[in-house]
Amino acid sequence: MRTINVGLIGSQFVSDIHATSLQSVPGAKILAAASPTEEHITAFARRFDIPHAYTDYHKLLEMPEIDMVVIGAPNYAHAEIAIAAAQAGKAIVLEKPMALNLQEADAMLAAAKQANVKLMYAEELCFTPKYVRLKQLADSGALGDIYLVKQSEKHDGPHAPWFWDVEKSGGGVTMDMGCHACTFFLWFYDWAKPESILADMGTHVHADKTQGDDNATIVVTFPGGRKGLAEESWARKGGMDDRAEAYGSKGCSYAYLHMGIALQTYSEVGYDYVVEKAPVSTGWSYTIYEELWNYGFPQEFQHFVECVRDDKEPLVTGEHARTTLEMIFAAYASAGRNARVSFPLQTDARLPIDLWKPNR
Repeated sequence: MRTINVGLIGSQFVSDIHATSLQSVPGAKILAAASPTEEHITAFARRFDIPHAYTDYHKLLEMPEIDMVVIGAPNYAHAEIAIAAAQAGKAIVLEKPMALNLQEADAMLAAAKQANVKLMYAEELCFTPKYVRLKQLADSGALGDIYLVKQSEKHDGPHAPWFWDVEKSGGGVTMDMGCHACTFFLWFYDWAKPESILADMGTHVHADKTQGDDNATIVVTFPGGRKGLAEESWARKGGMDDRAEAYGSKGCSYAYLHMGIALQTYSEVGYDYVVEKAPVSTGWSYTIYEELWNYGFPQEFQHFVECVRDDKEPLVTGEHARTTLEMIFAAYASAGRNARVSFPLQTDARLPIDLWKPNR
């Protein structure tokens, strides 16, 4: 079995997840990592026993041994890095969101197509075991005709300062976590294109930190009147709440990601999650064991490695990522207009938040 040599671009929270997950994937070897801060990348490479570390990601892309790069950089850097990786002939795994705007997304897709490399989108909810089982139930007919699927992710805010800066992130919680819900809906409904989006969003708790939204409700309508309901929040106190629900004519099913696989824990001093740099949990929380596996990250990276090694079509492609980003723009446009927005959306907006707060 051919080994797939991987380069990681990034050294913070999500790159910890990538590195930990890839270490459990047979046939994958993390050969290099890059991040602009020397202290960060040196410590990161030492922790994961990565032989090559660079402060300039172009040096990583110049390595002929690298087969696949995983981009865990902030949102504003995605397009530049992905285009450079494609031009270097590397397969690409891209974290959400795809880019800051649709023009960047189109340039990324064009670069990957021209170079004939795979552009894969790292949406772990399509690999999360509980959510995979939920979709299997729906697909089997056990719930009858599905008319509503719901996904919600709520906590009290992101871990890195750049998330709060809308110039760097592009928006608030909808841009950050609404991406998960939108791709989840597309996957759950077998990649059907949405027909319209209706969204409401506000900044309720973190107005001192951001101009972005910290709470959002999004309703996506798909062909046949099927709906997707997203509830996303940076304003929820009490730790992470991540769940999906499916409703059909003959039944329903609830997948609570942190319940049934967790220890109910109270701690006044707090504790770290499995992944380094994650927020410390204090008070009551649900403590997950085998956290990354329960989220689906190792399964996701096993799939991506197989796609590169065996030249398989990835489950979640760059085109799916582009559709997700368009849905995010439509959500901000809906909240800005206080009206339902038809899909597809035509916009040249530079950032999603500009459609919600044009005069910010």
